[in-house]
Amino acid sequence: MVQPVTCELCEAARMTPWHHEDDICWVADCEVCDVPMVVWKQHSPTPPDDALEHMLTHLQRVADERFGSGEYKVDRVMRQIPDHFHAHARDPNWWMRRFGGVR
Repeated sequence: MVQPVTCELCEAARMTPWHHEDDICWVADCEVCDVPMVVWKQHSPTPPDDALEHMLTHLQRVADERFGSGEYKVDRVMRQIPDHFHAHARDPNWWMRRFGGVR
């Protein structure tokens, strides 16, 4: 029997602080990166433009509050989970703060 594929983003376990949730998305601290991350509630890599704008607006609001306006970049590259849309707001020091290494 084939095991069903599970998606960590669909599971939406509350393992880190959450900053926003509505019918379209949620914004929480990324468990791996320790930066704000927005996740679409639909399991697909390509949200429609209106949903994308909605999600990025909430991510940017949270990132502005945390890092200051313009003190971060939105990273929409879905490295570890490429089939479920999510994006991170990364400040310049996220790598050093999280992993203690040189980038």
